Amino acid sequence: MAVNLNPPQADLLPPLAGVELLVAEAGIKTPGRKDVLVVRLDKGNTVAGVFTRNRFCAAPVQLCQEHLAAGVQIRALVVNTGNANAGTGVDGRQRALRVCQAVAAQSGLETEQVLPFSTGVILEPLPADKIITALPTLRSASWADAAQAIMTTDTIAKAASRTLLLDGQPVTVTGIAKGSGMIHPNMATMLGFVATDAAITRPLLNQLLREVADLSFNSITVDGDTSTNDSFILISTGKSQAGLIDSVEQPAYQQLRQALLEVSIELAQAIVRDGEGATKFITVEVNGGRSVAECKDVAYAIARSPLVKTAFFASDPNLGRLLAAIGYAGVADLDVDRLSLYLDDVLVACNGGRSPDYREEQGQAVMNQSEITVRVELGRGAASARVWTCDFSYEYVRINADYRS
Repeated sequence: MAVNLNPPQADLLPPLAGVELLVAEAGIKTPGRKDVLVVRLDKGNTVAGVFTRNRFCAAPVQLCQEHLAAGVQIRALVVNTGNANAGTGVDGRQRALRVCQAVAAQSGLETEQVLPFSTGVILEPLPADKIITALPTLRSASWADAAQAIMTTDTIAKAASRTLLLDGQPVTVTGIAKGSGMIHPNMATMLGFVATDAAITRPLLNQLLREVADLSFNSITVDGDTSTNDSFILISTGKSQAGLIDSVEQPAYQQLRQALLEVSIELAQAIVRDGEGATKFITVEVNGGRSVAECKDVAYAIARSPLVKTAFFASDPNLGRLLAAIGYAGVADLDVDRLSLYLDDVLVACNGGRSPDYREEQGQAVMNQSEITVRVELGRGAASARVWTCDFSYEYVRINADYRS
């Protein structure tokens, strides 16, 4: 069961001008469920994307990168669940291309104007014929429907939205994401699509995308495995009456950045809260480092340690596991005597060892909670970083042992 996460409410996810959502049932893996999503975009939009750095990146990821690099205006996205189309070679690319061609033909577009996305089982051929056959049955959908259509092992659909005023005009930011397992950077560790009706230049959209991704989807881990299909897409339709954002000096830029960041962090945290078998949601904060990269190394050493994660599942304050993870994080000249470790606000370790005021029952009380913060003060600089993770439970093993059945 997801940790303190509720299904999205359709009435809190308003339609976004310039975006049309459609879903269909192709029967790719499970008959009778929405498993194909098509997003149609009006003319005049701008699209940016970042993708997995896994060298076995999936066929749709390769095509997305090529189509974005072609410089044409993207007018449609097509997403299927139940099959990742990864590890499928030339045949996989051809199948993904056939789907793009079919979507383009249906909408009067060029093939390069369509971006494909797939999620599901790796090393299996994409059932392109099923997807293409389902396209004529596409029906209008809400953002909540769209979020459901891209789920795999997710137990809850993931969507978020914000409204704000730019130059006195209403602007909307809405996004959906999927992800539950095989979650770790780089890059986005899931499928995520965030759209706004604000107008912003392409260079700034690309900049925003990377800034937001690093602080959200590149700051989560469920199991330390980076997927072959990770994709994060940011869409600007430009349909709002607010003025064009073409400079980081504009107040509107910072306002839009904040809204995009809030939506993306909410989606990223939802992925962790819905981590496969998760019972605890854990924030790891590392402060006082010499660089952000150094702080993230320490945070991820904690966040992806199986020993740490199983201790959290057991509500066991076996805090030596936290110190061990910090110690092997790769900070070669770390002075452990200057380091402090906290569980929530409880000082656990300092001066190279256990805090003299720490009591086991204090740690136990924190570990019994469903949401926990681990804070590390390195005492060597001004940099900081934050990542989110979850525990490892028996259910995680069961889900992944049965994934293909």
